[in-house]
Amino acid sequence: MIFILVSPAAFAAGFINAVAGGGSFLTFPALIAAGLPPIDANASSTVALFPGQIATAYAARSGLAALPHDGRIPVRALAAISIIGGFAGGLLLLITPQAVFSRILPWLILFATLIFAGGNFWILDAKKFRLSRAGVLAVQSVVAVYGGYFGGGVGILMLAALTLSGLRDIWQMNSLKILLTALTNTAAVVTFTAAGIVHWKWTAVVALGALAGGYAGLHAARRVPPQLVKAFVAGAGLVLTIYFFVKPA
Repeated sequence: MIFILVSPAAFAAGFINAVAGGGSFLTFPALIAAGLPPIDANASSTVALFPGQIATAYAARSGLAALPHDGRIPVRALAAISIIGGFAGGLLLLITPQAVFSRILPWLILFATLIFAGGNFWILDAKKFRLSRAGVLAVQSVVAVYGGYFGGGVGILMLAALTLSGLRDIWQMNSLKILLTALTNTAAVVTFTAAGIVHWKWTAVVALGALAGGYAGLHAARRVPPQLVKAFVAGAGLVLTIYFFVKPA
């Protein structure tokens, strides 16, 4: 019975991660339902979603082709920050209670959703609201630590920062988000595996489902009209916000 719950959740999580991010909000509670302790479920979810993120990052490489020539986006610096932040966040998870971050999580996702929607649907004044290169790096530093610590909704936060950097091409934004998320989780996966808190049986089940869902989601992200993809991102952020506001502590 639990397998029937976990497998579809894993497929849906891979699909969502490829399109907008936030897939761990499906796999994390599914693994808790399977009997894993919260911290172990968080770590196992991160490790399980990792192969799908690597696969979709490779498949999305064409969306990254033009970014190294775009002065607004320091891709190499963002990549390095993502790896360092992922290590820091993973270590933080091992030494601090998860409840502390859970209290501010809905506010972070709400803020990110409003920024993303404002940049893409209300067309904010770029002169007043655009982040500088230093600002983009600073935001990614915080997001990467959060991604290594818990990771739910990290794609929403990354897309929000990329929106304020001036990017408007949803395929380029999504491709870069997938790459940075994969790098962040590379560091977190190493940390969690070394700590011995990964439950490999359920991790394998989730990994296979998420890998299939990731390919399906990437295919949809390239062919669905851009405004529909953006609306999905904003809607996902709203749903995640409501969920964490009403979720019992």
